[in-house]
Amino acid sequence: MPEWYGPYGGSFVPETLVPALKELDAAWRAAHRDRAFRSELQQLAREWGGRPTPLYFAENLSRELGGARIYLKREDLVHGGAHKFNNALGQGLLTRRLGKKRLIAETGAGQHGVATAMVGAKLGLSTEVYMGSVDMERQRPNVLRMRLLGATVRPVEQGSRTLKEAINEALRDWIANVTTTHYLLGSAVGPHPYPSMVCEFQSVIGREILRESRKLWGHPPDLVLACVGGGSNAIGTFHPLLSTHAKLVGVEAGGTGNEGDRGAASIGAGRPGILHGMRSYLLQDEEGQILPTESVAPGLDYAGVGPEHAYLKDSGRVEYTSVTDDEALRMFHRLARTEGILPALEPCHALAEAVRRAPTMRPDEIIVVTLSGRGDKDVEEVVRRGLPG
Repeated sequence: MPEWYGPYGGSFVPETLVPALKELDAAWRAAHRDRAFRSELQQLAREWGGRPTPLYFAENLSRELGGARIYLKREDLVHGGAHKFNNALGQGLLTRRLGKKRLIAETGAGQHGVATAMVGAKLGLSTEVYMGSVDMERQRPNVLRMRLLGATVRPVEQGSRTLKEAINEALRDWIANVTTTHYLLGSAVGPHPYPSMVCEFQSVIGREILRESRKLWGHPPDLVLACVGGGSNAIGTFHPLLSTHAKLVGVEAGGTGNEGDRGAASIGAGRPGILHGMRSYLLQDEEGQILPTESVAPGLDYAGVGPEHAYLKDSGRVEYTSVTDDEALRMFHRLARTEGILPALEPCHALAEAVRRAPTMRPDEIIVVTLSGRGDKDVEEVVRRGLPG
């Protein structure tokens, strides 16, 4: 459970949060060793969450493209419709172990907020979710779901009114209420122990990919892709596969693709700095001020990335690239019409990169794409931007 990934990670927080982070780290280490905790986590993930999720052969898409066979890791089938369930459940059980009665969370696409609201309802915890007002408008179905589940949704009007500002507000709340409240951070970012803890809870994705791929074709996949914002679904996908031969590719949000538009590609266009308690790659100007980001996928609309991703980029073990808004939107329609699946716009970035690469590979090679969420939340935005002819 490292605090540092090479020069990345750490814990850059106000003094008032140091005791809470130490308490969380100790509780997390003890829980990780506790067979009863792990057993309850697995039982609830199976019986309440619907795990394991299948590897689905996208036969029509693969045939249409030629080349490698494409499989989808169906995290969209988890309870709540996204991989966010995995981490929210684990941290929810930790909150109960800590004896705290209140959860707070941030959300961009709304899926982490929904997962936190579900866990709060299940475990009897008061729940408040911070969400940028821009994201609230474009993700209205998830706002309604959170409220129906009993959570209070707090609109954030500062700055770009998206994910970065939602995290800022959640951190302020935690500082003010640290003795009674657990901050259920939704991605593999932030101060230690969050990156390593979130990675472990999300690594169920990669462990299942390994187990299922060996059962289906006898070996790990040749190429594995996942979208990267803060990076929780990607690190959960990649971490168990690091010691295999699989080529690993993280796909960031490239925005419009116009010259000078960084989108939200903090690895591709950023440089090291400190944000939200961690040192990692950030989109920042020459004076270290965080730059605005923009993406059609609100879950990727973040100016930083988890520190383990920064380390994996520098080490060369994982390749990182980006896909534009238009490419992701076209992929949404393509998967809907070839496979009958509405994907979230976030994993559409990874799917679009898989579509680029599949025709260059052999028919006996296997691609796995983590389909990190379903697209119900994005239907209004996709329709607003126009249906294909």
